[in-house]
Amino acid sequence: MADPGTTPAPQAAERAAAGNPLLAAVLAWLVPGAGHLLLRRPRRALLFFVLVVVSLVIGCRLNGNLYTPLPGQPLTYLATVGCMGMGLPYFLLRYLFGYHGDVVAAGYEYGTAFVLTAGLMNLLLVLDAWDIAVGKKD
Repeated sequence: MADPGTTPAPQAAERAAAGNPLLAAVLAWLVPGAGHLLLRRPRRALLFFVLVVVSLVIGCRLNGNLYTPLPGQPLTYLATVGCMGMGLPYFLLRYLFGYHGDVVAAGYEYGTAFVLTAGLMNLLLVLDAWDIAVGKKD
């Protein structure tokens, strides 16, 4: 018999899985918020979509750098992975619109921080969608 002063901690296994975690993660990566929409979290999906897109738009308006790997500069590989974290918007900006930023622009450094933040933030949201789909989070 359990001590009456203690309550058992909720187990992650007791929570029901909300959906296919791989599909939710891929959708969350491709389009910010799409994984949460699949998991029937429309308010979260909209909030996350707006958050990532606004960060990206601010970064682009400030002419921030959309990283690509540069030989001999290993940190650009990490920054590229971070930027690619925003999913489809990265590839649209890079290949469809030919965006790359303007190193002599006054807001270049701030813009680069916003663009990189959009990608990294979306990677965290991918993990959030995965946790919801496997039942680790409500």
